[in-house]
Amino acid sequence: MSTHQKLTLKNGARLILVPYDATNAATVLVYFRVGSRYETVTLNGASHYIEHLMFKGTRRRPNTTMISRELDSVGAEYNAFTGKDHTGYYIKIRGDRLELACDMLSDMLFHSIFAPVETDRERKVIIEEIHMYEDNPMIFVEELFEQNLYDGSTLGWRISGTRQTMEGIKRQEMIRYRDRHYRPSEMIVVVAGQVPEDAVELIERTFGEVPEPKGAKPKPFAPFRVSSAKFNKPRLKLHFKETEQVQLALGFPALGHGNPRLPAQLLLSVILGGNMSSRLFIQVRERRGLCYFIRASSNPYEDVGNFLIQSGLARDRLPEALKVITAEIRKIRNEGVTEKELDRAKEYLRGKITLGLEESNELADWYGRQELFLRKMETPEEKFARISAVTRQEVGALARELFANSRLRTALIGPFKDEKPFIKHLRI
Repeated sequence: MSTHQKLTLKNGARLILVPYDATNAATVLVYFRVGSRYETVTLNGASHYIEHLMFKGTRRRPNTTMISRELDSVGAEYNAFTGKDHTGYYIKIRGDRLELACDMLSDMLFHSIFAPVETDRERKVIIEEIHMYEDNPMIFVEELFEQNLYDGSTLGWRISGTRQTMEGIKRQEMIRYRDRHYRPSEMIVVVAGQVPEDAVELIERTFGEVPEPKGAKPKPFAPFRVSSAKFNKPRLKLHFKETEQVQLALGFPALGHGNPRLPAQLLLSVILGGNMSSRLFIQVRERRGLCYFIRASSNPYEDVGNFLIQSGLARDRLPEALKVITAEIRKIRNEGVTEKELDRAKEYLRGKITLGLEESNELADWYGRQELFLRKMETPEEKFARISAVTRQEVGALARELFANSRLRTALIGPFKDEKPFIKHLRI
């Protein structure tokens, strides 16, 4: 497995080099510590809006066609993504064209012009993106779940913003927000795959040339504290939509990045619903035919996270499905897991992580996220060791802590207007 090297550029940006000779590709990934939870009410959606506009033209490449044509001419893969607590940009390219990737990304991130005609046009594009997600119940139910779970916190806000906020964000406000967060001290550059000997020099003359501004620095987000939230009874967020299949998202507040018990939470999610031999998959799909897909996942943020169970269920058998799902949660909370289940889950994770890290972009993401959220890094081998050390007793104790009835939050999309028939089944 690859080794890594961490350096600090002259302007304060952090650089991580992850050489990996088993590929001819190189990935340049840049992370910024900004997302929707850093926004204000009137700027909700700005982080995602800015991500879109970074591809719309720079001083040297004045329009999006020049950017895309230059990258397409060498077969590069490129994209960006916005989360609630981070934004990332990447270019995956042939190793011998790494200089182009570095020049392009640094140009986009620090010299984009945000032309008024482009900001107005992209505003409409994002509103259509919002419509697209709302019309896709499988995706939209996750947003509704987090709105319910993190009610009263910016962590519950939509990454895309709403139609109202997108129509109201002014160009100059957005540029001020960008300039506050897009600065070297908030930037992590990761180069993984084919890393040349002159990589540090290359990064210094592209990303390293950007000076740290003297203006206002980013404001920290307000942390979400489970103890101060109104967790006094299970709550259901119901969204009416004429669908043949009901979309369910059910879960609990859980552990965030850096928590030493996070490996136990990850193993718990695998055993309960992480693969096709998991408890929920067997009981809900295989034995009763109540769904096509069902999964459990561990989703950490910086200070908190969530444990989510999601499924697309047969509409006419929803009460039965809720009974089976809550019974499995109750069982694993009350009885714990077996040694065989735990061993299988450990081997599953080892295999998934190993296969995933065969790609340069996955390597870049592995090291970049750790630096972003933890400011320290562990190798895959070190991660495997921590996973292997988790005991059955630790997984059981965590299940008893997480799966409290009062902490249960649910979102449901389907042709229902009354939540009462379902509330009685949402007890664990």
